[in-house]
Amino acid sequence: MAKPALGRGLGALLGDSPIAKPSVSAPISNTVPGSAPAGDPRERVQRVALSRIRPCPFQPRKDFSPETLRELADSIKEQGIVQPLIVRERPDHLEIIAGERRWRAAQLLGLAEVPVILRDADDRAVLELALIENLQRENLNPIEEAQGYAQLIEQFQLKQDEVATKVGKSRAAVANALRILKLPPSIQTAIREGRLSVGHAKVILGLAGETQQRQAFERILKEGLNVRQTEGLVVRLQAREAGILSQPGTIAPPKQDAHVASLENRLRERLGTKVHLRYARGKGALEISFFSDDELERILTILGVTE
Repeated sequence: MAKPALGRGLGALLGDSPIAKPSVSAPISNTVPGSAPAGDPRERVQRVALSRIRPCPFQPRKDFSPETLRELADSIKEQGIVQPLIVRERPDHLEIIAGERRWRAAQLLGLAEVPVILRDADDRAVLELALIENLQRENLNPIEEAQGYAQLIEQFQLKQDEVATKVGKSRAAVANALRILKLPPSIQTAIREGRLSVGHAKVILGLAGETQQRQAFERILKEGLNVRQTEGLVVRLQAREAGILSQPGTIAPPKQDAHVASLENRLRERLGTKVHLRYARGKGALEISFFSDDELERILTILGVTE
């Protein structure tokens, strides 16, 4: 069964019917024709001073491309803001729930007023909506997405499967996104800036220590390695580390086959946790790590093991 695109309660926050858009030539009035009754505050569009509006601290998106903002500003200059901002009332200002890009573009144009719809929403609903809006429009980079999930978990005590349900993602997708936050800051910055792909990052996570992770990262950028080549690099680094850690007089473990390493990485991605696959001549063992009862339950569910 397909998961709902909106988290529970967010449909009411946004309104059950789409907001009517004005024509290009006609200015936006205080109410939207043909929408809910005039007494319904959820459908009332107001024009407010741009200076009264502030961005929301829960907004997961931190990077706004100057080029795309300028393009949006040019569009607004020609057609006006056809979709009102959604805001909530705070003690001394209005806080954006959805529409920060429109707000920033309006600032570029020096607009005095913008159309808004006022909503009642708590902090969790605001973060959920901001995540959903950006995910559906593919506006978030992988780090922003992961940080949004982490904020829902840490600040609002949600489990990974609850987060997945609210944002319409699989639990494995949420778990894999969160794993990226375990990488060193320099690697996270490269992912945020688009210099390193998520595929590369998932392979790098196969290395246990930050020193090795940074070594692999630097090699990837210097040599322009693709994901498959990075998998081979990670196998060599793992084998070298195993050899260094071997006690004198013992034989270092053989190098891991590239195909086994690839399968191990796919299992790690699917299960969203550390996986170690030992294989030799049709025999071996599969080790799956978990760090809480909830995580064990999540893995068992993915594997189809239920009571």
